[in-house]
Amino acid sequence: MMKNIFNLSLKELEEYLEQNNEKKYIAKIIYEWLYERFIPSFFDITNISKDLRDKLNKDFKIELLEIKNREITRDTIKYLFKLNDGSLIETVIMGHDYGNSICISSQIGCDMGCAFCASGRLKKVRDLTAGEMVSQIMTAIHNDHIKINSVVVMGIGEPLLNYDNVLKFIRIINDPKGLAIGARHITVSTCGIIPGIKALALEKMQINLALSLHAPNDMLRTKLMPINKAYSINKVLKEIKEYIAKTNRRVTIEYVMINNINDNKKQAILLSKILKGMNVYVNLIPLNEIPNSKYQKSSEDRIKDFYNILKQNKINVTVRREFGGQIAAACGQLRASEVQK
Repeated sequence: MMKNIFNLSLKELEEYLEQNNEKKYIAKIIYEWLYERFIPSFFDITNISKDLRDKLNKDFKIELLEIKNREITRDTIKYLFKLNDGSLIETVIMGHDYGNSICISSQIGCDMGCAFCASGRLKKVRDLTAGEMVSQIMTAIHNDHIKINSVVVMGIGEPLLNYDNVLKFIRIINDPKGLAIGARHITVSTCGIIPGIKALALEKMQINLALSLHAPNDMLRTKLMPINKAYSINKVLKEIKEYIAKTNRRVTIEYVMINNINDNKKQAILLSKILKGMNVYVNLIPLNEIPNSKYQKSSEDRIKDFYNILKQNKINVTVRREFGGQIAAACGQLRASEVQK
């Protein structure tokens, strides 16, 4: 079975070439054709030998994913991709003033079971390979002919439970000969997997870390996010403080605004208290509502009041602009609707 060329780091491609009696510098040439010129076929590479083109074509494929569904609004493109094994994953491109960001999935399904999230309705099937994560970006680039400026690993799945593949993916897209996406333009989101946060702190990478918190106390967070039973707020925030100390990087606190659940003034005050003095900023996210859910997004007034209380308590805070509400853009919605047909 041919391997996905996007699963190879530059070093691995160099090793492959040397094993086949080729000069390892040719790996950089191949990377350039793949990631800068976006070729669909190895036969498009004009400055390597025909024998090597034939060899590459025999051993590898440029794995662009099958597009099962594609929905678009003014500033959002959402893909439902079908993998080789028939599994479905989602990828979202979001347009900003500064360029395009892409949100990729790291697992097929998710075992975190967050109450407000469509991804958790379908349990984890398996981890994605690094190549399958790269292929999400490459397929979007090939299909829409756009430049990707930043990457967030915040789609279906818990990235830090697929640690090795996610790290390899980051190194491939960060490579100057790869997509050359700067580390500070790459964000990894986590529900609070402490062993993964510990490991990430030791990587000496300048990537961004985002913690999905969504509640200011353990009782509510456990109700919304069962992972809190294993990693309580105090434990997670202690680890985040250590992460900040080791990396000198500010951490994003993701907080989904759910009407009359986690958005009252007392909760805003408590959130301010537990985050006081930390090098973090809070990203308030209006809930992307999902079908057959009791949870609804907070009103604009409640979000504004919550925002103002955080501001008054000197917490850095932003409100995320809503993307793709018309196209089922909440993580897992397209996949869930297709699987449940």
